[in-house]
Amino acid sequence: MTQLITTELVELDQNLGTSPEDVIRHLASKVAAAGRASEVEGLFADAFAREQKTATGIPGGIAIPHCRSAAVIEPTLAMARLNPKVDFGAKDGPADLIFFIAAPEGADQEHLKLLSKLARSLIKKDFTAALRAASSREEIVELVDGALADKPATHAAPASSDAPADAAAAAGAGARPKRLVAVTACPTGIAHTYMAADSLVAAAQEMGVDLQVETQGSSGAKPLDPAVIAAADAVIFAVDVDVRGKERFAGKPVINAPVKRGIDEPAKMVQEALAAADNPNARRVPHFGAEEQAENEATEKGEHIGQKLKKALLTGVSYMIPFVAGGGLLIALGFLLGGYDITGVADKMVVQNNFGNLPEGGLAIYLGAVLFKIGALSMGFLVPALAGYIAYAIADRPGIAPGFVAGAVAGFMGAGFLGGIVGGLLAGYMAHLIGTWQVPRWLRGLMPVVIIPLLASIFASGLMFLLLGGPIAGLTAALNSWLSGMTGASAVVLGIILGLMMCFDLGGPVNKVAYAFAVAGLSAGSAANQAPWQIMATVMAAGMVPPLAMALATVLDKKLFSLAERENGKAAWLLGASFISEGAIPFAAADPLRVIPASMVGGALTGALCMATGVTSQAPHGGIFVFFAIGNLVMFVVAILAGTVVSALAVIALKRWAAAKPTVTVESVPATV
Repeated sequence: MTQLITTELVELDQNLGTSPEDVIRHLASKVAAAGRASEVEGLFADAFAREQKTATGIPGGIAIPHCRSAAVIEPTLAMARLNPKVDFGAKDGPADLIFFIAAPEGADQEHLKLLSKLARSLIKKDFTAALRAASSREEIVELVDGALADKPATHAAPASSDAPADAAAAAGAGARPKRLVAVTACPTGIAHTYMAADSLVAAAQEMGVDLQVETQGSSGAKPLDPAVIAAADAVIFAVDVDVRGKERFAGKPVINAPVKRGIDEPAKMVQEALAAADNPNARRVPHFGAEEQAENEATEKGEHIGQKLKKALLTGVSYMIPFVAGGGLLIALGFLLGGYDITGVADKMVVQNNFGNLPEGGLAIYLGAVLFKIGALSMGFLVPALAGYIAYAIADRPGIAPGFVAGAVAGFMGAGFLGGIVGGLLAGYMAHLIGTWQVPRWLRGLMPVVIIPLLASIFASGLMFLLLGGPIAGLTAALNSWLSGMTGASAVVLGIILGLMMCFDLGGPVNKVAYAFAVAGLSAGSAANQAPWQIMATVMAAGMVPPLAMALATVLDKKLFSLAERENGKAAWLLGASFISEGAIPFAAADPLRVIPASMVGGALTGALCMATGVTSQAPHGGIFVFFAIGNLVMFVVAILAGTVVSALAVIALKRWAAAKPTVTVESVPATV
């Protein structure tokens, strides 16, 4: 196996600049000069992009910038002992020992294990002291090779270790020591994953706690024994990515934090886990549902009511979209086969006719009626599903039934999606409130299936019928009438507003409000009143612009984008063409102050062109792939192309001429996560 570090990859007591950017660029240059990377800029861009996500400084004056990059030819370590030190974001100050870990995109497992092993050695004080005392590059290489040759440190305190026995003795004869399990994971899976594991285990051993860790890293992961998980009193998740197999820990008290906190504050995390184990009201790993998990984590992070409300609304919309997308496409197919007049005869036709008794007009008309009716019934779930899953996001499963009922009431009274939002919130918060009641044990089993749905439905739906439904229905009718009457300049203004909303947060709450507004009115469209269809086309076209623009920008000036962004750009072509605005999120997350304004400019142009030229869409989703449901298809394409080009050129211009010097940001860690 090729040696990971050589003397030409070591810098001793050198001034490599004043910022992490300077140091990383210099070390990337050394890697390329040694023939281990194909280009400096690509390697630097990938490493610095990783640094900007989470600072790589750790306690003890150490930093481990690292990345996977297609520019790397073979796994490599470059090391620098700095004078003066440079701040890499560690809590205890600047770093003087820098290890730059560069791994190829397809690094083999053996190399990844060695890289991970080195990272874990850096938390050992005797090893770092020897690195600081070394007088030559050869000595540094020898120390590193020696660390890599040792047996790997275990990242799980075995059940038979002395620590549990010591804890039992300290607690008194017969007392069972606390048992904890943990999962550590970082996006790259090379350094922080394993360093956090070792730090947590070391802290637990000092406290006499049995802690076993599952490292979900690049060099492989051995899942914890189910019996070990079952016996654990609490769980620690020190992760920057989703935990694989999270359902294995369902019901356990849990402490969540970024992986870097496992390195910086391992003892505090162990203490918090022990406290959670003794607290019957501690947050727990959910038994079901990704959306419940999102709400659980939101609560743990101490989010305020506005953030929780936003998550509830997004949950409702995300569950509503499949009903709308499938139903809307079926309606569009029904129109394609049966014509616009199918709306008046579909009910009668699907009941009275069949393949042996085709209606006048033949098979196409009959199939058009069937498809239209299936789509219309699916679209009928729009408001109930929206309300039901808003309530679900707030109160978990007990909120679903009262939420659906409140949504059905809103639809019955003509209150539309605004009524669905209000009904869902009322049902969810009432179900959540009732769920906090202290009731006798014999009644607890009936609470989620009978008591909560009954009382929350009476409350939320009763308010909709008696007080809120009528005024909301009036507001909805007035809003629809105003929008439907927009023509000329006012229609263009509406297109600009919708375009800006669709591109503002790329699938976030503002984007979802515009989309929900469009699909809510879709069923009201007709040959005589095409305004709802125009709004739908405007929203869909504008939402396609950001990912397409970012994809185009990575082609026009690839040097402005990291290797990861260029790879994302390839996928963004298809995502944009399919009307998945989220395809631009990786770009916006890395550079929001340039990507989002550029996207909004193009989206506004696309929205204005669609409304000005009367483009329509009878389908609520699908992008260019539902071309058969688009009216004035040529202008639909022209509007998208115009917005895409403008946004792409705008983001390139901003990156070239409005580029401030990047600074490393350190992820803040809340007290309880």
